[in-house]
Amino acid sequence: MSSIFGMSHNWTLIVWTLVAIAFLIVFIAKFKWNPFVTLLLSALILGFLTGMKPLDIVDSVTKGLGGTLSTIAIVIGLGTMLGKMMAESGGAEQIATTLVNRFGEKRVHWAMMIVGFIVGIPVFFEVGVILLIPIVFTVARKTKMSLLQIGIPILAGLSTVHGLVPPHPAPMIAIDAYKADLGRTILYSLIVGLPSAIVAGPLFGKWIGKRIKVEPPAELAEQFSSSGERKLPGFGITLFTILLPVILMLIGSIATIIDPNAKYGFTVFCEFIGHEVIALLIAVVFSFFSLGFSRGFTKDQISKFTSECLAPTATIILIIGGGGAFKQVLINSGVGDAIAQIATSANINIILFAWFVAALIRVATGSATVAMTTAAGIVAPVLALNPGASPELVALATGAGSLVLSHVNDAGFWMVKEFFNMSVPQTLKSWTVMETLLSVAGLAFILVISMFV
Repeated sequence: MSSIFGMSHNWTLIVWTLVAIAFLIVFIAKFKWNPFVTLLLSALILGFLTGMKPLDIVDSVTKGLGGTLSTIAIVIGLGTMLGKMMAESGGAEQIATTLVNRFGEKRVHWAMMIVGFIVGIPVFFEVGVILLIPIVFTVARKTKMSLLQIGIPILAGLSTVHGLVPPHPAPMIAIDAYKADLGRTILYSLIVGLPSAIVAGPLFGKWIGKRIKVEPPAELAEQFSSSGERKLPGFGITLFTILLPVILMLIGSIATIIDPNAKYGFTVFCEFIGHEVIALLIAVVFSFFSLGFSRGFTKDQISKFTSECLAPTATIILIIGGGGAFKQVLINSGVGDAIAQIATSANINIILFAWFVAALIRVATGSATVAMTTAAGIVAPVLALNPGASPELVALATGAGSLVLSHVNDAGFWMVKEFFNMSVPQTLKSWTVMETLLSVAGLAFILVISMFV
């Protein structure tokens, strides 16, 4: 590969990377090409521009895609099944109803944030919104409160979990790329996520709810209110089922910390059940009984639920795989090392760097998932040259950056706009500001923790 305008080898590689990323952004944002196809094409373009051999490029693409999806595809599949069991059994509704009754009507917006946080653990943001919108409408009608005062805290809870809290697939991508410790990341994500969700959810929701008055779309409100009364599963068993994978993962991490060199015995058993795949598998099988058979569902119904919920995840799995392919070409072409050397010599704070890279890609492509996977490939080599940095906090900074400034190129933006019956300016003033508050507050809390870690 020849250098451009007499630039050094490293800077030439970075220019070609910017060309490939520009191609990615323009074709997704302007020409509305499928993100998976565009990610693969960007990976090929980057490989050719940086002088890789054609078959080496193909090898990088297939290995990157396979390597990224090895765990994530299973996590997404199992998490979606767990979410589906929760929806069909009425578990999500039960959690909301119980918390509203406990907190009382005046503090109901705090309860809504917790609902979003808990329900968001096993499901994608979009699925969480669909699950919880009926609850938002019902609570707003019962309490006669502003729709946004109820809705924004739920969205903040869902969004926080989506960007920051394992075992959600997006944080798992960064954890895997940075070789971060899962248990420690879960712990930090709660320390960072809860206060960030409070700022962007109940506090901002109360403020914006007074300024933007919206009514739910008539057809939707009618559809949800006439669903009839059904007997809901118990609060305790529902909560336990959803939190089971997180509990198992924490058990695994604690066992590793207590006895790091174990080869067999109880510690190894705890590490086994604490692996994200095994933890989610145990939780899903448990949910078949706790939220399935015990609710009177037949084996055919449970089989139907768990099959039909997988179809919508195909796109997201392929996009994550495409991001992994792009990431691998970045590494194998030497671009990762070039970025690492330049960023290290410039003494950039690695946490700010991770947040900024993810934020840039998020604003440009509209996808938090694309932002996470692409940023992980760019940041991982820089992290490798910063042995003192905490990979867990860098993973969380990447997650926080991937949430910033959701606008018209993000599917979530339009989803929130339609469900809350808002205009585009109203959605920008409420949803976009909430996402940005969440991202910036998250970064601030991560930087504070980094002083002590």
